[in-house]
Amino acid sequence: MKDERLARAALTRLTEPGDVRVVDALLQVGAVRLYDDVLAHRAADRLADDAAGRLPGLDPEAELQQAADLGIRFVIPGDLEWPTQLDDLAHSESVSELAGVPIGLWVKGPLRLDSLVDSVAVVGSRSSTTYGEDIARRLGAGVARAGRCLVSGAAYGIDQAAHRGALAADGRSVAVLACGVDRAYPAAHRSLLDHLATTGAVVSELPVGCAPLRLRFLSRNRIIAALSSGTVVVEAALRSGALHTAGWAASLSRPLMGVPGPVGSAQSQGVHHWIRKGAASLVTGPHDVLELVGGAGQYLQEEPRGPVLPRDSLNRRHRHVLEAVPLRRCAGLDSIAATAGIALLEAQTALGYLARHDFVVRAEDGWRLGPRATADLPGA
Repeated sequence: MKDERLARAALTRLTEPGDVRVVDALLQVGAVRLYDDVLAHRAADRLADDAAGRLPGLDPEAELQQAADLGIRFVIPGDLEWPTQLDDLAHSESVSELAGVPIGLWVKGPLRLDSLVDSVAVVGSRSSTTYGEDIARRLGAGVARAGRCLVSGAAYGIDQAAHRGALAADGRSVAVLACGVDRAYPAAHRSLLDHLATTGAVVSELPVGCAPLRLRFLSRNRIIAALSSGTVVVEAALRSGALHTAGWAASLSRPLMGVPGPVGSAQSQGVHHWIRKGAASLVTGPHDVLELVGGAGQYLQEEPRGPVLPRDSLNRRHRHVLEAVPLRRCAGLDSIAATAGIALLEAQTALGYLARHDFVVRAEDGWRLGPRATADLPGA
């Protein structure tokens, strides 16, 4: 296992995350053989040529020790801590020419990755609105209160709001980065990342010191989706990295959910498009999310409906008579019966029933509405 760990640690330095060529080579010859082939400049598909510039000074054993000194561990397939839900990436289609199970994950923080099987990802726009950030915080808190871990990317906007919502609820949260876990990106979120590294976990495919690059964010997105039992998108424009994460969730056949925004909001156009085409389920709060990611019978909600009004208990004939009673004046029996289109004797019987239940009141000059009938009128 030591040789396997050293080989995989080296390969995370020599190659880029999600490289389909590396994925194929690992499946064919394994990590140790692939590393040897790269060192001997005989790896296929130009892998050796591409890695050549990174070979000088490479020392995976020293790299692992340096990481350990910083409180960073390297988790690989086969470890007890390995999150096996990531293995589904081996069977998903590539997105943006990226694919595959990670070579390994560099992790900083006490939270074990094998505890994330029921986690939920919340992602969205960096240029978020107050509305979107409020929703993200509520989702993060709701997921945390349900005992599930919140996974996101620690970026500006929706990501950081979701993380902070989970932390405010004393919940668990994991940030997946597109750079080394020893780096704070964005720099303004250093305190957030430090807190996550103390209470949860900060995760990356990239070894210590690696910088955030655009393509690394795209490969990072598949890890966010694959770690989680479902992904929620809160605010995403038509061109958005959050939609790339959504594509991975769909590719993995994991629940994909979208929070609707104002119809004219550019930040929500991408979310609306995915909901409209049926690729994402519409959710409006934590309970909707938990119902979709939970097991059969978990988190079931009652069907939403308006308030139950006193007159809802009346049958159709009694309602006809009640609606024939004027609001602001009294009316006689003949007038009420004629307005309701009901025979005089039946109208009289109905009025007696309504009076016994406080829907109408009899006065000297006829009938008027009682307290139970006026209680559910607009403005009452």
